[in-house]
Amino acid sequence: MNITGNTIFIPGATSGIGLALARALRVKGNTVIVGGRRTALLREIVASDPGIHTVQIDTTDADSIRSAASEVLSAHPDLNVIIAMAGVMRVEDWSQPAGFLATAEETITTNVLGPIRLIGAFIEHLRSTPDATIMTVSSGLAFAPLAATPSYNASKAAIHMLSESLRLQLAGTSVKVVELEPPSVQTDLLPGQRDSDFAMPLDSFISEVVGLIEAQPDAAEIQVENVKFLRYGEARGDYDQVVATLNGRDPHGR
Repeated sequence: MNITGNTIFIPGATSGIGLALARALRVKGNTVIVGGRRTALLREIVASDPGIHTVQIDTTDADSIRSAASEVLSAHPDLNVIIAMAGVMRVEDWSQPAGFLATAEETITTNVLGPIRLIGAFIEHLRSTPDATIMTVSSGLAFAPLAATPSYNASKAAIHMLSESLRLQLAGTSVKVVELEPPSVQTDLLPGQRDSDFAMPLDSFISEVVGLIEAQPDAAEIQVENVKFLRYGEARGDYDQVVATLNGRDPHGR
């Protein structure tokens, strides 16, 4: 993906990583359209940054995705990049007989079906574009599980494998598939995460991501240094240590 000269749609970008990335990419000379459910937030974004375009979209709703795709392509026929940013992360306790199922279903609908439907809504257009990119957003937790968020972990592992598979299917076409793999970042994805010492500062994360895109336009995976501890535990042979550290446990059971 080239760092400049694109028309980019980022659904789920009204806060956190999505909004920060949208602003950074606009500064780099891209036309950026932000999508989100809440019109009040969309108005606030335009008021604070008139260079960003917005469209209302609920990525849990298939009809809303189709409607938003039609609106975006009508207003921006030169669209060549989508970044499937929308996602939720919820704590679940599967040791209890009830209470986790609704949360798990919401997580899978948002984090897996949402990107699948988004890609489905834009793939025909992107394939007709000379230089197009689909950017998926997985997580370091696709490669090492956080015990408190099983459905989130599973959803991001699914996005990783979806990205790998689409890259194979779309090889030889004009469409590149790029997977962004964030570590824990100081946002409101989970309560307390914004103030966590373990999480990476948002500005630092975005700066590194933009730098990687600029330096490696043909990269298949965008990995800041902080995520590599999780991403490559199995390859290094210290997966058990990674999982134990991530979950605050002694890997030797002490």
